[in-house]
Amino acid sequence: MELTEPTVWSADRLELGEGLRWVDGRLILVDLLAGRLLETTGDRPAPLRELRRLDVPLGAVAPVAGRPGDWLAAAGTGIALLPAAGDRRSLADLVDEQAEPARMNDAVADRYGRFWAGSMTYAGVPGRGALYRMAPGAAPVPAVTGLTVPNGPAFDAAGTTMYLADSPRGEVDRFTVDPRTGALDGRQPFLRLTPGEGVPDGMTVDAAGHVWVALWGGSAVRRYRPDGVLDREIRLPATQPAGLCLGGPGLRRLFVGTARHALDPAGPLDGALLAVDVPVPGLPTAAAALGTD
Repeated sequence: MELTEPTVWSADRLELGEGLRWVDGRLILVDLLAGRLLETTGDRPAPLRELRRLDVPLGAVAPVAGRPGDWLAAAGTGIALLPAAGDRRSLADLVDEQAEPARMNDAVADRYGRFWAGSMTYAGVPGRGALYRMAPGAAPVPAVTGLTVPNGPAFDAAGTTMYLADSPRGEVDRFTVDPRTGALDGRQPFLRLTPGEGVPDGMTVDAAGHVWVALWGGSAVRRYRPDGVLDREIRLPATQPAGLCLGGPGLRRLFVGTARHALDPAGPLDGALLAVDVPVPGLPTAAAALGTD
């Protein structure tokens, strides 16, 4: 089936649909505040199936290389392993001792096996968020500080360019990534949005190097060229697009998770999972490498 217009992909409505990933022929996503890890098919609409339910917020997961069914997760106040069998195992607690209550947010693995995870305060205190980098076999370290609500990051095909959103500020910055160490350099403004456009949330980079951005509060997703020029906008029947990925047949199906959180009243499609086909495919989902246990 070809989707020329945004299509409702499930009857489920999520509080905060984030962290979309295409993994092993299925769509993986989270209902962030509810701590739910979910999956569904990519060929035709179907109900969401719950894989795990945590008692803490679940920002996003990445598959673990060589360990089918295991996930590395930005969960609660740190990074955890969700094994295929057994309970969650905390690997690092990153924000538990802050004066302001805080939690983890979006996260993703890069092509070198590193896991990147953002943190934020529940109150969205400016400057109190951060992006952490966890290399295989090493402890997480702060990679970018002074953020408010980090979203992404998203990497190009080579893994040497990173895009990172600070949502309340309406900003997306671009960084150069050292492929050997993961060190960041050359921070440059990539995208600056005005309040009426919505704010940048989840992102992904396609095979042509263009950046897809979900516009929270803007009822749209946009595709930007590598020089930051707007290439395409797709209007959506939901107010708060939060996360997106390219998957499905040929990796040309754009899936968008939306949120009904804080909407009073929420519209009938707020919180829906949506899908639409696009011409340029996405990139394969990278797996996180744990190193030695």
